[in-house]
Amino acid sequence: MPTPLHLALEIDGDGAHPAAWRRAAHPPDALLTPRRVRGVATVAENAGFTLVTLDDDMLPPGAAAGPVGRIGAVERAAFAAASTSVLGIAPVVSTSYAEPFHTSSQLASLDHISVGRAGWVVAISPAPDAARAWGRPPVEGPEAHLREATDSVRVARELWDSWEDDAVIRDVASSRYLDRDRLHYIDFTGDTFAVKGPAIVPRSPQGQLVVFAADGLLPAEHVDVTLVSRPDPAQLHRADTPLTFAELEVALDTPRASAADRIADLERHAPWLARGRLRYIGGADGLVRLLTSLAATGSVDGVRLHPLVLDEDLAVLSRLVIPALSLARVTTRPVPGASLRTTLGLPRPANRYATPLTSAGGVR
Repeated sequence: MPTPLHLALEIDGDGAHPAAWRRAAHPPDALLTPRRVRGVATVAENAGFTLVTLDDDMLPPGAAAGPVGRIGAVERAAFAAASTSVLGIAPVVSTSYAEPFHTSSQLASLDHISVGRAGWVVAISPAPDAARAWGRPPVEGPEAHLREATDSVRVARELWDSWEDDAVIRDVASSRYLDRDRLHYIDFTGDTFAVKGPAIVPRSPQGQLVVFAADGLLPAEHVDVTLVSRPDPAQLHRADTPLTFAELEVALDTPRASAADRIADLERHAPWLARGRLRYIGGADGLVRLLTSLAATGSVDGVRLHPLVLDEDLAVLSRLVIPALSLARVTTRPVPGASLRTTLGLPRPANRYATPLTSAGGVR
């Protein structure tokens, strides 16, 4: 029997189509509310998704077809983490113009809040608008962006190890809170920044958060899950990383309208641009067959779904697609109390700075 697929769901905004907000089941102003984040995350958890991701980057000002404002992905992820119990949560965080020390601290804090269910979808922000918004000199050229991304992820990973698992003592009798010998400087110097360390956040439950990245964005040694975009299932390939997820855009038939009619309605306002990803348009049974085929071929370990309109497609996914996949053992639900690493079958990494006497801690 093939290994079950892990299912991730992108829940930023109202859906993958830029005009998805026009078909949303809530007033437009509800998009920027905690209730919206909690509601979608809860539905995804109850449906049986392995994890959700939350996109984040500069939004175009004014004239775009979609919303032009969003709450930060890490902040939304923290709220979703506190509102769920088994769902993995991975915000998109760009490495461009961000301070890697702050990024690592935010993400380690998210892993503490979620008790070991956090991940990081690494991204870059090549648009000139990003540099202007940050008030920073632009990073010139794709090679420079990739170099900065690699350095940022390396720094974050080293900072996550800069506290050993048992560095926090909390011994009232001896008035000792920390074992300073178990805190470490990372002393990193790169082309664009230098970080001495140690971190300001104790080592998180997973030790290292699960790092997701698009195919080719980072060296394989820094990535746990590669996100592969190919327009044809036959073109999918495994990356040289522990796990590979396919990117899949979906538009499903609903009780009120076919997928084709729903797309046509939205196309009156803006085009649904191709991003080189798999795209499925049609009934729930066809999507079940596609995902079953992906599991049978073993070409990927999981799929990240990008629904056309969250409020419409997520309902069909919850009622018709995931139950059928679960019944056929194509997917499995996360286990209560398990970390995201455990759910994905990834080991908890040893601390690179730990001495032989250090004990391994953390969540199951």
